[in-house]
Amino acid sequence: MADAAAKLSLEGVASGYGAINIITELSLAVKAGEIFALMGKNGMGKTTLLKTILGLIGLRAGAIAVDGRSIAGASPASLIASGIAYGPQEQALFQDLSIKDNLRLALRSDRELDNGLDHVYGHFPFMKERLAQKAGTLSGGEQKMLILARALMLKPKLLLLDEISEGLQPSVVTRIANALKDERQKNGTTILLVEQNLDFALGIADRWAVLKLGRIDDEGDVAPEARQKILEHLKI
Repeated sequence: MADAAAKLSLEGVASGYGAINIITELSLAVKAGEIFALMGKNGMGKTTLLKTILGLIGLRAGAIAVDGRSIAGASPASLIASGIAYGPQEQALFQDLSIKDNLRLALRSDRELDNGLDHVYGHFPFMKERLAQKAGTLSGGEQKMLILARALMLKPKLLLLDEISEGLQPSVVTRIANALKDERQKNGTTILLVEQNLDFALGIADRWAVLKLGRIDDEGDVAPEARQKILEHLKI
């Protein structure tokens, strides 16, 4: 049974591709208003899990609920409209479109554009003066900030992020960390963060879990001893 007290609850979830299950019997609960870091080596199913939550990959078994209500079978569009946002790891920007047009894609109507832009300017003020610049001409760090900004345009209640800090210089990682902490503090946003950057993840998360071969291998609260414990799980 889904955990009605959690913002996001997964019970016995299985999903995958073709005849193969990548996620198997996975159970996890993310509390409302917390930042939860999900870690694991490459190929363990982290991205598959996020795509399953958002309905991009079909649920084969188990239950997924948000605020105690099942979202199994819901379309990605309806889930996004309900307040769930996704920042993917793979290249997700339209390179030939401007910053403004990439941000506009997150909206249901242009009536929401001004409020959305004002919101993301608070995190990434450089965008205000460069709205007409094509996304493909931005630096790698600026593109990652644009991916996050697009996910934040509608002030989501649940944010799914996949390796948002990957390949970024420390100053950009700090800006992204500050944006996420601010979203949680001011808007009560619940964040499920898939990460391999332990310093970044443990610097902002409340709790953590390690995914191994499609299942939760271990989990706990962020504490001084958490880093060493996670590293033990991530050993090759």
